[in-house]
Amino acid sequence: MIIYNVTSNVAASVHDQWLVWIKEHIPHVLATGHFTEAKLTKVMVEEHEGATTYSVQYRAKSREALENYYLNDADRLRGEALKMFGNKVLAFRTELELIDEYTVKTH
Repeated sequence: MIIYNVTSNVAASVHDQWLVWIKEHIPHVLATGHFTEAKLTKVMVEEHEGATTYSVQYRAKSREALENYYLNDADRLRGEALKMFGNKVLAFRTELELIDEYTVKTH
């Protein structure tokens, strides 16, 4: 399984607006049909100048599904954020390959 991770450093001046926007944006990304789920997390680090960092992890259905997302949807969806927030939100993307998952079994 492939996890498509988008890490965004959000300036304090647009934080509240961005947080509302990202919660509306994630369902649009999922609606492309290339992913099975997404998790929005806050990165727990001290930031300078009041910025906050978030990570959205999308589980891709397959490597091919992620490639299709890049080809058909990524530019349009990324463009929305750039248009709204410009350089007030700095994002970088990484691809993670899930090797194994472990859970604690309770009785």
